[in-house]
Amino acid sequence: MSLLQHPTDRAPLYPGLLPRRRFLATALALPAAPALAALLTPDEVLARDATFPDRPLDVPFVPTPMPVVDAMLDMARVTRNDLLYDLGSGDGRIVIRAAQRFGCRGVGVDLNPERVTEARAAARKAGSAIESLVRFEVGDVFTFDFSPATVVTMYLLPSVNLKLRPRILRELKPGTRIVSHDFDMGEWKPEDSRTVQNSQVFRWTVMANPPASLLR
Repeated sequence: MSLLQHPTDRAPLYPGLLPRRRFLATALALPAAPALAALLTPDEVLARDATFPDRPLDVPFVPTPMPVVDAMLDMARVTRNDLLYDLGSGDGRIVIRAAQRFGCRGVGVDLNPERVTEARAAARKAGSAIESLVRFEVGDVFTFDFSPATVVTMYLLPSVNLKLRPRILRELKPGTRIVSHDFDMGEWKPEDSRTVQNSQVFRWTVMANPPASLLR
């Protein structure tokens, strides 16, 4: 994922977060997408992703493991009729995997142009049928329009989820499914959760007339 930096998301509030992401960055590969750039060492990841033109990124990009990607899509009950948006889409694996498994359309948004370039290359490598279903854009998830989504996936941070929660509940259609890797939505309790490897996956459904407490 690649977002604006939020100082409150850094240690000591989440002291185990960056070490865990460093581990994932070197331990987890994506065999289904050989066009993606090879994973770097932890120090190389930090050096590459720690800053971005004009503003620092949120955290170093760490890919979601493929078993977790599949669990997220299964929990969202994705079908070919869905339009999936992945917020902080990184190398594009969630959007591409959804297109491969279900034939659905997808949009990935990431602040880092390098990640978007990687995602577009991976889509081309997956073939013209998949490439025609997916789109990857450079953008900020706090301002990017994802209101057409019927499914939203994300691997962000707790405070980022909470900042996005009012937009999700105000702008998305009732019935839209939201799936998050590892981090919840605070007072908005998930309908379902699952442990996959060492990860947690949470699912919500956007409701009509959400309580005011969730819109703050």
